[in-house]
Amino acid sequence: MEYVIRKIREGELSQLIELCRRHAEFEQAEYTSTNKESALRAAIFTSGQKLFCYVIEVNSCLVGYFTYTFDFSTWDAEKFLHVDCVYLDPPFRGLRIGEHIFNELRIVADQTSCVNIQWQTPVFNDRAIKFYKRIGAIGKDKVRFFIDL
Repeated sequence: MEYVIRKIREGELSQLIELCRRHAEFEQAEYTSTNKESALRAAIFTSGQKLFCYVIEVNSCLVGYFTYTFDFSTWDAEKFLHVDCVYLDPPFRGLRIGEHIFNELRIVADQTSCVNIQWQTPVFNDRAIKFYKRIGAIGKDKVRFFIDL
């Protein structure tokens, strides 16, 4: 199967929001699209870019996305790449696209002098956990907390 991994285009934000909705549904999380387009536009397409977003395109259709930010580790006293989201529509899983995504992320992290790449996945996402271990990732059990404001 042929696919392209590329930076998102500004005109594709509504499609990204739909991918986010499907991602949240898969992760059994709440999601609302209210005000997301303008917020994502400001985070991705302004000079003070905070979020880096790539999409996976198959036959002119967006079938997945991944986003990342840069953060700083107190323990390492160095910058790291934080993968915020990785999502592929179900028919496109298991086709080695994830390997390509993480190879791209490794290149970015290396080129930007990051100490490591970090991300999380729900504990019930057994298929993703198996994949992450296969590509050499090490899981660390923690509980993530939120305080909604």
